[in-house]
Amino acid sequence: MSTEQNKALVRQMVEEVFNRGNTGHADLFLAPNFVEHEELPPGLPSDREGAKQLFAMLRGAFPDFKATLEDMVAEGDKVVMRMTWSGTHKGEFMGIPPTGRYMSIGVIDIIRFAEGKAVEHWGQTDTMGLMQQLGAVPARVGAEARHWAEVATKAPRML
Repeated sequence: MSTEQNKALVRQMVEEVFNRGNTGHADLFLAPNFVEHEELPPGLPSDREGAKQLFAMLRGAFPDFKATLEDMVAEGDKVVMRMTWSGTHKGEFMGIPPTGRYMSIGVIDIIRFAEGKAVEHWGQTDTMGLMQQLGAVPARVGAEARHWAEVATKAPRML
């Protein structure tokens, strides 16, 4: 498949599975031998079933969950995307009872495709930012945090 076809599959997967919550549609996009290289929450296997369980966990905890594609680059059999995940914490998440708090975090994913399906995934999720926003760990305070907040607001947007 072409890089454009792989990018179209990513867009469809993000819309159907993440944004519409149709976790059953994950089988349309993930190969049976799919391998998850990102560390998943405890108890989830690093395969297609584990990815589907993670999708369902996110939708259960954040019913208004939204994944916004910010950037996407493709080369060969891989697609790299930068996303913003957001939602309101209305269900239990990894042992954290619902807080009603809104969260918004950055995510970077790399997906390798073969024969029209995702076969491998690597990712980096701002888990610390998520836990801070849910109140599970304290947010950074003081001069260092103010410095990095200022740096972030002045940084040019990468395209």
